[in-house]
Amino acid sequence: MESRLYSVDQVADLLGLHVRTVRGYVRDGKLKATRIGKQYRIAQEDLEAFTGRPAPAGETVRRRRHVEVSSIVEIDAISAEAAGRVTALLMGASASRRSGEAPLRVETAYDEDRGRMKVIVLGGLGDSARLLEYIGTVVEP
Repeated sequence: MESRLYSVDQVADLLGLHVRTVRGYVRDGKLKATRIGKQYRIAQEDLEAFTGRPAPAGETVRRRRHVEVSSIVEIDAISAEAAGRVTALLMGASASRRSGEAPLRVETAYDEDRGRMKVIVLGGLGDSARLLEYIGTVVEP
């Protein structure tokens, strides 16, 4: 059976006490604790025995892994027509995604004087890779 261990700071936060007060309880033997290195750890069962009630549930942080890609693609020597095709392709591809998928953001800018286009893609790994492949099919010879 796995027992949750609390630090003195966590116990102080859970009980609304000062850290020194909790350390005093431990030193006086009122609150059972185990010394690990230079720090005390209090088992959940010992905290419950000390308070006479179940240990308050700490704030549980539920995290889901999130991976996002930021890509900037610069395309030199591209005509306005080809830049328009790339923009239309990317906007259509990003708009045709399913509603449950992670957000995908695409920005394009075309500098007519230099014949240069910039594409900024922000999104998940798969979606970003797919859009970068689309760019490659349009602009590579």
